[in-house]
Amino acid sequence: MSSFTGRFFLEFYKPKYEFRELLRQCYFVGYKSLSLVLTTAFIMGLVLTIQTRPTLIEFGAESWLPGMVSVSLIREISPMITGLICAGKIGSGIGAELGSMKVTEQIDAMEVSGTNPYKYLVVTRVLACTFMIPLLSILGNGIAMFGSFLGTNIKGNITWDLYWQQAYNALEFSDFIPALIKTFFFGFAIGIIGCYKGYHSEKGTEGVGQSANSAVVVASLLVFLIDLVAVQITDILGFT
Repeated sequence: MSSFTGRFFLEFYKPKYEFRELLRQCYFVGYKSLSLVLTTAFIMGLVLTIQTRPTLIEFGAESWLPGMVSVSLIREISPMITGLICAGKIGSGIGAELGSMKVTEQIDAMEVSGTNPYKYLVVTRVLACTFMIPLLSILGNGIAMFGSFLGTNIKGNITWDLYWQQAYNALEFSDFIPALIKTFFFGFAIGIIGCYKGYHSEKGTEGVGQSANSAVVVASLLVFLIDLVAVQITDILGFT
């Protein structure tokens, strides 16, 4: 795995650059995952607000709801949910696609024809995941905040301007940056694990299924581990 990851950085700087394939993979990772990420983010913001509101009312702190929910969503929940969704959808997709190409010897055929399969298949997919998952997380943040606003108005009455003002006042610059940075690592981990599992797939169609399942499990576990490390680092740096 370490040599596979190290080869990515070596191949990344070498021409020829596969821009067309990179754009195609960005479309696959971003556009094809957009509806699932946004739907989940909307429900997440809505449910979190509905569940939190009664407790805050009990302590007479209902006005804290927009700020508390926005900090929870943007710092932790939205990036984590986006990472886990992409680990399931994108990680398994890459593992199954490359696994199928491996067992049908399409990757070997690319090498024979003079195409660098690692550059064309692995580098483009890992870069697409690294670039697009942070963007999906940002869009998910916005939709989750909108869901939270609707959740607040189910039993309350607050304007969008007032809701956003209270949420904005609770947020700081240090809430956005660590959350955004860790999503780049989420994307890289999901891409490299999916490619590694698919690239080393064996045993025919059974092996392809095992590669896809293994990619989801390992990528999801890495998302949790990266998040744990990120929390510790931000705590040490005083961002919490």
